[in-house]
Amino acid sequence: MTMLQRRSNPPLIWLVAGLIAYLLLPWFALPDHFGWTSNLGNLALQQDTATGVLQTIRFGRWWLWGPLIGLLIAAVGVFRETGRPQAVLLTAGGALGAGLLLVAGFSIGLQGWSIGWLKALLPALPQGQYGLGWGGIIVLLSLLMLFGIGLARLGYFRGDGFTACAVVGCAALLLLFIAFPVFKALVGALQDDEGKWSLAAAAARLFNEKTWGLGCLAGGTRCGVVWNTLFLGLATAGGSTLLGLALALLAERGSATGKAHGGSWLKMLALLPIITPPFVIGLGLILLLGRAGLINQFLEYVFGLPPGRWLYGVQGIWLAQMFAFTPVAFLVLRGVVQGVSPSLEEAAQTLRANPRMTFNTVTLPLLKPGIANAFLVGFIESITDFGNPIVLGGQFAVLATDIFFAIVGAQLDPGRAASLGLLLLLLALAAFVVQRRFIGEGGYTTVSGKGDSGLPLPLPAHVRKFAIGIATPWLILTLIVYAFAFFGSIVEVWGRDYSLTLRHYVKAFGLDWGVGGLVWSGGAWNSFWTTIKLSLVGAPLTAAVGLLIAYLLARVKFKGQGSFEFLTLLAFAIPGTVIGVSYILAFNVPPFELTGTGLIIVLSFLFRSLPVGVQAGTAAFKQLDKSLDEASAMLRAGTFTTLKRIVFPLLRPAVVAALVYSFVRSMTTVSAVIFLVTAEHELATTYIVQRVTMGDYGLVLVYCTVLILLMLAVIGAMQWLIGERRLGRRSAAAPMTMPVVQA
Repeated sequence: MTMLQRRSNPPLIWLVAGLIAYLLLPWFALPDHFGWTSNLGNLALQQDTATGVLQTIRFGRWWLWGPLIGLLIAAVGVFRETGRPQAVLLTAGGALGAGLLLVAGFSIGLQGWSIGWLKALLPALPQGQYGLGWGGIIVLLSLLMLFGIGLARLGYFRGDGFTACAVVGCAALLLLFIAFPVFKALVGALQDDEGKWSLAAAAARLFNEKTWGLGCLAGGTRCGVVWNTLFLGLATAGGSTLLGLALALLAERGSATGKAHGGSWLKMLALLPIITPPFVIGLGLILLLGRAGLINQFLEYVFGLPPGRWLYGVQGIWLAQMFAFTPVAFLVLRGVVQGVSPSLEEAAQTLRANPRMTFNTVTLPLLKPGIANAFLVGFIESITDFGNPIVLGGQFAVLATDIFFAIVGAQLDPGRAASLGLLLLLLALAAFVVQRRFIGEGGYTTVSGKGDSGLPLPLPAHVRKFAIGIATPWLILTLIVYAFAFFGSIVEVWGRDYSLTLRHYVKAFGLDWGVGGLVWSGGAWNSFWTTIKLSLVGAPLTAAVGLLIAYLLARVKFKGQGSFEFLTLLAFAIPGTVIGVSYILAFNVPPFELTGTGLIIVLSFLFRSLPVGVQAGTAAFKQLDKSLDEASAMLRAGTFTTLKRIVFPLLRPAVVAALVYSFVRSMTTVSAVIFLVTAEHELATTYIVQRVTMGDYGLVLVYCTVLILLMLAVIGAMQWLIGERRLGRRSAAAPMTMPVVQA
């Protein structure tokens, strides 16, 4: 092996990165900075900011020799000829180094041993340790990648190093930032109030009348919170999937010629509810349909009908959730509808199938993966929703709100919160199993390597009328709600003084000229810029990780794949409130001290929105013929090149869905971050919640209007940058012609 070949080897690159991080970068991170100081020359003199090697030699942290030993074992393998001995050394070095680093990290805290039985068994340590900084994290990443490359060279993952590293890296992320914090939060379900293991206490919390009661079926007023959540989830998932499918069909094939109907305005209007900050839909519905809403006031004035409170309860929650989650179904289903091959429909018509039969037997079955994924996402979103039930729930309790009140209510009961979180997880898992059985093992490939000269067929008349009939009222009501939201931002006091004013805009986003120049005098600017910065960091990461996981699930077969996929759903299955609390519990101590930093907020954004990217990518991958990957491999293209040049251009709808949803979710989430924000990292949603509790609705609506306009602009920019995929299909303006053969 020549030196040039060695330098181009991925194992050598990761080995050098790990050694540089161990020798030159600060090993620990402190709360006010992530391992850096303004004077790098003092690193060797300060034990808090010293490099890994100096921590072991100068400051006596002997347990940090473990990662270096792993790197040295891997180094022996890097400089050997390619073969099984090299693969064994790379695998052993990566696994040993990463294992010793993590074991020491979780066993040793700020005051020494952090596990009780280790304190009793081993002598006390002279000093403890902080959370990992840049040095420790890069070393850990390098060891994991060396381990993945070693597995590939042992023959796993078809010998593909990129795939092996992707599986190892994604599995490590899922275990660390989903499974570990969720375990920390749910372990309380099996403990009593004193922190001791108790099955009796767990059974008392899990099985009681408030949780499982069926009083509403026997003449009572309430059912158990589990049945309420299940009923609401099924109703919302079914309704949002049906409405999302109607919008997707109209957007892609709604005209008489099979082209898109309504153009970009329909797609943008369908996305409006998803870019709405928290509580706005509920607040808008209250202003419109509530007891003191304009419609009730009008009915009372004209017909003498007394205003009722029908909006507060399951009806109001369902209506608000339909507004909130239909766009998610639309995002998932639009790419699937777009990917249906017109040539398959034309083949059915060639066999004398009428439009109705073609739609029922060809088009609709090919949409099956998208429909199942949209239903799953809608169900899980509904059962974990917190904002709409807390505003419109009234006496109708669901699991998410009960968990919240168990954590922050007058009677603090973290054990009950953990138990209810476990039940919520089981509901999500049941939905996942049903979805998998519904899809089955059938084939849904519609995008192959061949050109498709077929024309998209127009919808059958009955389907088109039905889609327009259910989509039009929803779109009109959407416009009305948002018109009210905008109008509320330019009046003095809603319901009392409708004088036009810009006072709320000045209060929130005022600009002044001072001695030093422009002054951001509005009270909302700090949270506004912080939210944009963190969301723009989190959205691309969420899309990239989500689509990479979707590729691994759809294209790669490996042991433990079911567990791997299950981990991606855990973030959705646990309410945002529990995610926020679990992150505080998990990442407030070494080896990952992230509480109070912007990074922990970005991570909550990433893993809270990850399942949508995975589901959208999985549905899109099921339409792509695997022969495309095989053809690329036959031309000696690596996995990364295949993804970049072949797969990514065909996944543009899924990429847009993942980017849009993750960015919007980051801008509008509240329950997952309400316990994570600080004065330095205040977010738009927490600022809005504070103003809602103070009754400052004018400023709330101003902030929401600005956020909506901003997110519309960002979504348009993302769509423009990524573009639409091209499937090699002709349009009606370009009829297919027969080639002319000359003698």
